[in-house]
Amino acid sequence: MKRILVIVAMLAFMGSVSYAQKLAYVDSEYVMKHIPEYTNAQKQLDNLSQQWQAEVDKQYASIETLYKAYQNDAPRLNEDMRRRREDEIVNKEKSVKEFQRGKFGMDGELFQQREKLMKPIQDRVQKAIQDVARAQQYDFVLDKRSETSFLYANPAMDKSNEVITKLGLKPNASLAN
Repeated sequence: MKRILVIVAMLAFMGSVSYAQKLAYVDSEYVMKHIPEYTNAQKQLDNLSQQWQAEVDKQYASIETLYKAYQNDAPRLNEDMRRRREDEIVNKEKSVKEFQRGKFGMDGELFQQREKLMKPIQDRVQKAIQDVARAQQYDFVLDKRSETSFLYANPAMDKSNEVITKLGLKPNASLAN
């Protein structure tokens, strides 16, 4: 009876081993760097971010100036004037933080612009990955840049250049990290 169980277990194990799944990976960041629209979109987003950050910095500098003036004038101000100046500084700080959240927050303008500019590019890359995977009959394609960590990745399994070619572009090894 023991022998039969061991044989059945071995057959089951051998059956599962014989069905190997094909696996490949793609370096999405490397692929994206090959797409001119991605580079242009990234530059637009960087410019917007720098412009808005400069505005935030300017507003904080203005608040700092108000605060220093308040500190210098505080001994000469009555209680009502002191409270008004403090309220003005607090309200300006709230306003700047609200501006910052509106531009850089989770649903801020920068996030929305990123979605608007990057989504079509990401969709194209996704379709190219699917086409390569179907054509070469891969069961799984992982993204090298995702949360999944690779302890080892066989370079022969990297299909990034094939995805780039599928997008109609020429792979450039100097863009790889």
